[in-house]
Amino acid sequence: MTHLTLNDNSKIPLIGFGTYKCTDQEGIQSVKNAIDKGYRLFDTAAIYGNEEAVAKGIEASGIAREQLYITTKLWRTHLNYKEAKAEFNKSLEKLKLDYIDLYLIHWPANTKNYDNWQHANAESWRAMEELQAEGKIKSIGVSNFFQEHLEALFKTAKVIPAVNQIEFHPGYWQQELTDYCKAKNITVESWSPLARGKVFDNQVLKDIAKQHNKSVSQICLRWVIQHNVIIIPKSTSPNRMEENLDLFDFELSQSDMELINALPKMGFSGEHPNFWPDRIS
Repeated sequence: MTHLTLNDNSKIPLIGFGTYKCTDQEGIQSVKNAIDKGYRLFDTAAIYGNEEAVAKGIEASGIAREQLYITTKLWRTHLNYKEAKAEFNKSLEKLKLDYIDLYLIHWPANTKNYDNWQHANAESWRAMEELQAEGKIKSIGVSNFFQEHLEALFKTAKVIPAVNQIEFHPGYWQQELTDYCKAKNITVESWSPLARGKVFDNQVLKDIAKQHNKSVSQICLRWVIQHNVIIIPKSTSPNRMEENLDLFDFELSQSDMELINALPKMGFSGEHPNFWPDRIS
């Protein structure tokens, strides 16, 4: 598995496994199958309600903890110093782990839920910095943060976020935000790299896939990683899990990349986080 080095010098797999909506027995089996196929990065969140299922899948696999990279997230209704620590400890207990590899603020505080969203983010971040200093978290980061949220956080942060996990796929790759993160040495991670299936009917992607004798899914995932962005595709199918890892025996040309970069908006599922309190992804 190829890895990227984060700004705190820790290493993260370039390809991971998303667990959104993988709950109960299906979640347990999916995690076990993914480990068997070679996945080592697993992405969950408190709001997904499946941290216990992820833990059971890991246990069923028999793999050693140190071989895995586990990400979970703090939900946006708990963005203050005290609750951030309490919620982290709940996640740690449910996952049956001694530490978390990457802990993210899932969505920034917004103006609907908080009178002072900057303070809410800052206090949560302070709690996470302390947990990192205690060795309970290896890396800390954010998710769905726009430039304005990052700039506000920088005013009080002692630690720069290692990762910003954002919606990133053909037809919506947030180029300005991605470039800003890279300029600040913040690694970008893609959620919904396949635009929740919207990419499969695109003729440009179909044509490129035919040229490379690959699937549209593989073309999209390869495009993301050639942007040096982490991917966390999700599938409950063992065959699809394997297909989503098979990305290193070909390379997209510059012209391929430019064609995909230029695709019109497709599969967009986000809105401005300041005004959308209920988004889960």
